Amino acid sequence: MGLRNLTRRHFFEQASFGIGGLALASLMDDVVLAEGQKAAGYRLDFAPRVKRVIYLFMAGAPSQIDLFDPKPALTKHDGQDIPEELIKGERFAFIKGTPKLLGSPFQFQKHGQSGAEISELLPNLAKIADKVTFIRSMQTTQFNHAPAQIFMNTGHQVIGRPSLGSWLSYGLGSENSDLPAFVVLLSGENNPDGGKSCWGSGFLPTMHQGVEFRSNGEPVLFVSNPEGVDADARGRSIGAINDLNRLHAVKVGDPEIQTRISAYELAYRMQTSVPELTDVSQEPASIHELYGTEPGKASFANNCLLARRLVERGVRFVQLYHRGWDTHGASFGEDIVEKLPHLCRQTDRPVYGLLTDLEQRGLLKDTLVVWGGEFGRTPMNEARNGSKFLGRDHHPRAFTMWLAGGGIKPGLTIGRTDDLGYNVVEDAVDVHDLHATMLRLLGIDHEKLTYKFQGRDFRLTDVQGKVVEKILA
Repeated sequence: MGLRNLTRRHFFEQASFGIGGLALASLMDDVVLAEGQKAAGYRLDFAPRVKRVIYLFMAGAPSQIDLFDPKPALTKHDGQDIPEELIKGERFAFIKGTPKLLGSPFQFQKHGQSGAEISELLPNLAKIADKVTFIRSMQTTQFNHAPAQIFMNTGHQVIGRPSLGSWLSYGLGSENSDLPAFVVLLSGENNPDGGKSCWGSGFLPTMHQGVEFRSNGEPVLFVSNPEGVDADARGRSIGAINDLNRLHAVKVGDPEIQTRISAYELAYRMQTSVPELTDVSQEPASIHELYGTEPGKASFANNCLLARRLVERGVRFVQLYHRGWDTHGASFGEDIVEKLPHLCRQTDRPVYGLLTDLEQRGLLKDTLVVWGGEFGRTPMNEARNGSKFLGRDHHPRAFTMWLAGGGIKPGLTIGRTDDLGYNVVEDAVDVHDLHATMLRLLGIDHEKLTYKFQGRDFRLTDVQGKVVEKILA
């Protein structure tokens, strides 16, 4: 027979209709599972309170001091030097020397039965204050945009870890085999500083990375057929390519081949499902009035409406990035007096519309909505290079995020910062705690959803994280 006949590769070549055939059948079963809710075979640890998540990520970091955490002491001492003991040994992104305290130029009022204090810049959110839970005591370890955005989305500040949406795709899959489990929508200025790593799959199979949808033009790039190729021809081509891929997968055992198979098949199915899904012009005039949407226009408002349409059809995790919240005050239009109100006008009404629409359709009770950025802003004026425009530097020590929807105690405010808004003094919540809480609401113990990579089990919360029990209903 010769030595060649004893090699593993030759054995499987000859046994392709025997043992190899069994392996092929098993592989095909895995592909089918990857399309549904049992993508990782993960059994839920708790009764889930929500089925899906909409994460409204305000890239650039909104100012909590001017939106959610009023500080009368800042107004009283506006323009005075910050106490030296607060900033001794502190590193800032741009502030030099001893900065001066900066009171908010905006007014706050209490709203709803909960008495939530909300800035005049968010009049629509104020109408639904009792549906929202505010966490005023968020903290992070990162003070520059790219690592902070990556940390907030992946639980680690260095590129290479799976994002939150990818973990949910891996663990829970999608409820709709014609759509991805994880969809990303972009609006606003520039790109997120953390780039596509914010929604990447890291060391998980790439089938779990976020899929970008666009609110105008071709909804998903590279999915439509090239000129002269119809749907039938494309289907036959994909079928033939995937048959070859399956045979090759049996030979080499590379899991990325399965990912490629799934990607081809999903892309083919999306050719039918996506055009109807992204055509928001089908919505009645009352819905467009609610959100402030304009069909065919790329905007945060259109993306909020599209997010509702996505979760309505079974997408597990939808993440909206609205970019441009970096209000340093280094120049006109980059300050808290001009730019912050502009950003609030872009987002306040659509957020109100989204929560109201979800509730009217009975979706809010099993959807978790999260709003926030990568860190907060300083209670001091940055005054970079002597700028006379008012602005705030990056501040990882204390900021505000809010949550609404299933499993959350509505109308609650937890956490407290000191009189100047510099440090958290009550109920500190870090990024890992937030992730652990989100997973808990989806029925997952954050310590148990793991993936073996380079010899050890990894998880979203690394070796940290505790559930924020105070906000759970």
